[in-house]
Amino acid sequence: MAEKNLSAFIWSVADLLRGDFKKSDYGRVILPFTVLRRLECVLFTRNQIDAIEERAFEDVSEFKNKINRKNYIKILSTNNYKKMSLILGYKENAHESLISNLNCFTSEIKEIFECFDFINQIKALNRANILCLMLQKFSDLDLHPKNLSNFEMGLVFEELIRKFAESSNENSGEHFTPREVINLMVKLLFINDYEAKNNSDITRSIYDPTAGTGGMLSVSEEYLRKLNPLSFLDIHGQELNPESYAICKADMLLKGNDITNITLGNTISNDKNPNQKYDYMLSNPPFGVDWKKVKECVIEEHKVKGFEGRFGAGLPRVSDGSLLFLMHLVSKMKPINEGGSRIGIVLSGSPLFTGSAGSGESEIRRYLFENDLIECIISLPIDLFYNTGINTYIWIITNKKFDSRKGKIQLIDASNFWIKMRKSLGSKRKKLSDLDIINIIDILNNFKETVVEGKSVSKIYNNNYFGYQTITIEHPLRDNKGNIILGKRGKLKGKPIADIKLRDSENIRITEDPYQYFISEIQPNFPDSWIDQTKIKIGYEIAFQKEFYVFKKQRSLDEIDADLKIVGDEIIEIISNL
Repeated sequence: MAEKNLSAFIWSVADLLRGDFKKSDYGRVILPFTVLRRLECVLFTRNQIDAIEERAFEDVSEFKNKINRKNYIKILSTNNYKKMSLILGYKENAHESLISNLNCFTSEIKEIFECFDFINQIKALNRANILCLMLQKFSDLDLHPKNLSNFEMGLVFEELIRKFAESSNENSGEHFTPREVINLMVKLLFINDYEAKNNSDITRSIYDPTAGTGGMLSVSEEYLRKLNPLSFLDIHGQELNPESYAICKADMLLKGNDITNITLGNTISNDKNPNQKYDYMLSNPPFGVDWKKVKECVIEEHKVKGFEGRFGAGLPRVSDGSLLFLMHLVSKMKPINEGGSRIGIVLSGSPLFTGSAGSGESEIRRYLFENDLIECIISLPIDLFYNTGINTYIWIITNKKFDSRKGKIQLIDASNFWIKMRKSLGSKRKKLSDLDIINIIDILNNFKETVVEGKSVSKIYNNNYFGYQTITIEHPLRDNKGNIILGKRGKLKGKPIADIKLRDSENIRITEDPYQYFISEIQPNFPDSWIDQTKIKIGYEIAFQKEFYVFKKQRSLDEIDADLKIVGDEIIEIISNL
């Protein structure tokens, strides 16, 4: 059964809940039942429970390389677990038997179901006399790994999460990222890790501070294993949403990962992985979400810890916290003498240009540019995500650039690299094909100016190209007779007083001498003006669309009139046939 058909079949269980449960609660019933059935299918082999500490999987051979390095957490703490099909024989006490089953799990597994408030959902199902119907539905569902791989199960979870988000009017884009976007990001991350591809016994670490259902982490592991079956990826993640966290943790559990590395909480206000550094990091933080709730602790960390903390470079405006996630990731980069790090993060257009010189956003961009951390920024097609049609960008951040890339940044316009979906999913109407992904990777890898079908798609710039200086031009205050008013005391004594009403500012390139610019461009027109040296500010911004803008000549009036005449004639003909 295809993943979408399977998820649709599972979601059809919602028909049983209609009337007894709110629509917004469907997912809190269906998702934990799906997790439980998946666990049950993995645990039972020929109707026997296999809960040996290093055998949480029927097919241990797939994980033989991990077993020597990891101590698996037991899935069950007792052998009293009863299959759903057996519980159906205890109709009167089915709810008690099912709750008893949950108590058979270890504390780490119990937490997964606690995040769904599953015990209360079971009691509510029992009161509505539909618990046994639910058990019957799920006991007939074959979710065994032999028939449904972890990758396919992940897709089922994601589709269920999307349906859950839609039914509760939530923002589905906060839960997961389109799989083809993840594939692109993962390949961009590992693009030059020749050691991981060729070394037979290599370990890499990866971290996602907005883990969601674990899609990015799962794809990363699958990709690295395909490159090198003997490799090992040490996975870490943190997630704010309890249901997404529970699914992520369940998915990691079934893949043999250390689920203690998956944590619940707000990454910005409560970093559960302090002082840890990673080889690779990736994230798709929520677009345009404010950080009012964590404002106090973020400002305190900025002021008290400075660059010893995560937010020393600056703080963005409270209305959009996406750059906080970026700086959070930068703070977890390994020093170059320990191998360095590579980051992939999806951001909206706002972080490229929001904020004037001296603002928090500009200071963050300044920090990234002046430390030569931005390798590439890729513009993605619109209508690629489930919850938004806005412009989105992948930023590739690294502190281990090749010599040829040092001091430079590559911009790739991949906005036309897409194919149309057969059926829209929310705002998602387009997708990246395998060929699109290959082309984007090739363009980045080639690192040169590139033109496709007459349109520029790759440009290379020196870092300082995006820097500028804001200079403040002052004009003297004059009396009613037009005479310049001079200061009478302090530092301004004998000097012209500035007229704040005439104050002006100019943005000039960072490579220009502000005084030479003033002398040649300003002073000839305003001989009494001057630059306020105390107000010169450095700023950075990336006008991405401007760099790739192609001027289109306007159509002539004759062409427009001709088109209007054709349309007018068609309307007249239609009316005449009525």
